[in-house]
Amino acid sequence: MKYLMWLLKAAIFFTLFAFALNNQQAVSVNFFFGTHWQAPLVLVVLVTFAVGLAAGILMMIPRWWTKRRNARLNIQSTHSENPSTMHHGL
Repeated sequence: MKYLMWLLKAAIFFTLFAFALNNQQAVSVNFFFGTHWQAPLVLVVLVTFAVGLAAGILMMIPRWWTKRRNARLNIQSTHSENPSTMHHGL
């Protein structure tokens, strides 16, 4: 199983490496007010992926905090209702 995971990681790495080698041509990204950025296509794709990943994580953080707080409050209320659970039945 360990070798299968290693082979899968190697296959993904070499696929991404081949993608990067095949997409080295320069592209121009146009922003507002006539500004633009020129970079290799693979770098533009990588930056776009990273920005999307960061935006997704930032949008999920409030929900994670809410669920974590609710779980903590649920555990505290369970212990206050039944004190025998605090000692694991001892």
